[in-house]
Amino acid sequence: MDTKIFDRIEKKYLISAKQKKEILKEVQKNMEKDGYFKSGVMNVYFDTDNFDLIIKSIENPDFKEKLRARSYEGYDKVFLEIKTKMKQAEYRVGYKRRFLITHKDFEKLVAGEKTAVELASELIETNDDIQIAKEVDYLISHFDLKPRILVYYDRESYLGENGLRITFDENLSFRDTDLSFVKKASDKKCFKADQNIIMEIKAHEVMPLWLVQLLSKEKAYPSRFSKIGKIYELIKKGEKNV
Repeated sequence: MDTKIFDRIEKKYLISAKQKKEILKEVQKNMEKDGYFKSGVMNVYFDTDNFDLIIKSIENPDFKEKLRARSYEGYDKVFLEIKTKMKQAEYRVGYKRRFLITHKDFEKLVAGEKTAVELASELIETNDDIQIAKEVDYLISHFDLKPRILVYYDRESYLGENGLRITFDENLSFRDTDLSFVKKASDKKCFKADQNIIMEIKAHEVMPLWLVQLLSKEKAYPSRFSKIGKIYELIKKGEKNV
């Protein structure tokens, strides 16, 4: 959890529980459980009143950027993250820059009591923190961003050679009010059935041959699926039904 800056090729796959079972047989032979093998991930996405950043992301531009706060169930800190994706040839490369603050400090940021730079200065861990915090403050001010959606899912993750990372996200849920980092009985599920599992493959280099062959065998194909895009569609659909 401590890495501050990432760059990697990312691919998403929507798979069934049956596909996951078969894929895991080979993944467990070739990869190791990471230090946080199973975790509950909570993301608070920042956006405008009109969801301008999410709408732009759905349009699949060559460059897109998100600002979110991430915490893990049972973890007492919050990562403030800027996540960007850029098209490079047939791949989309993701870059993530982040720094740590406390839950109380996150509340101060949201309330406008302190800037990200002020918070990073108090809890500075690396020389990158202040620069990342300046970028966070710029995004909030320039686009008039505020917390808009809380997204929750259960993650299972594996690590391999050369930076290979595979995650399986299940029980995708959300709410767009009371955006505290806790699960609530009123949280809305994104899928009616539990057969939709989001597998993400992240690599600094090309995927190993065993993985390419495995995906072909299981007929698992890359998807342009976006968690926040799916949730935005559900929110808009809910507004139309009111």
